[in-house]
Amino acid sequence: MQQSLTTIGFDADDTLWHNERFFRITQDRFARLLADYTERDHLEDRLLAAEKRNLGHYGFGIKGFVLSMIETAIEVTEGKVPAAVIAELMEAGREMLEHPIELLPHAREAIEALAPDYRILLITKGDLIDQERKLAQSGLGDLFDGVEIVSHKTTETYVEIFARHCQDASRAMMVGNSLRSDVIPVIEAGGWGVHVPHDLTWSLEHAEPPRTAPRFAEISSLEDLHDFVLSVR
Repeated sequence: MQQSLTTIGFDADDTLWHNERFFRITQDRFARLLADYTERDHLEDRLLAAEKRNLGHYGFGIKGFVLSMIETAIEVTEGKVPAAVIAELMEAGREMLEHPIELLPHAREAIEALAPDYRILLITKGDLIDQERKLAQSGLGDLFDGVEIVSHKTTETYVEIFARHCQDASRAMMVGNSLRSDVIPVIEAGGWGVHVPHDLTWSLEHAEPPRTAPRFAEISSLEDLHDFVLSVR
């Protein structure tokens, strides 16, 4: 009997390694720098609005985040933000880009357990240079049969990726922490979407779980992935 599930894709940020925690640390720093100009809640609302506006221009990742912080700082200070604050925000961005990668628990073991029987892909979005850096530093690069770094994770994106790697999405599974990017569009494409919740998830990645979808699943950690995959093969 031909195996129906042949390919498993993994998200990277906050699925295999920590990412959002560094954005939160920098956002705390941002709030302290602008504390004399506005309340933190207002500042965070304005920053999120800027990030939404700028996604189409800068995409996902640290560079767009830093530019959005600078734009927000100019807005909330009515153009009076000191140059020293802008310089510190730029330095914060450089520190984020240079931060060592920290794997999440069971990341390597989960991939290694599945690699002998499935085609393993890394499917991540964001800045190309930064994502390549993180993959190289993670030590996981040799475990993947393919790496896809994309601007957006849409249903169409997954249809195209899985068409190249495993004929069609019905033979594929995607594993990730984002319901909006890693789970829902894959299910819409015909594949399995496996949600691995993370304590810190960017608000723009939030969505309602598609609990009635037959190919939706949620596991508490990557430690449970191998057994789940065996249950659906």
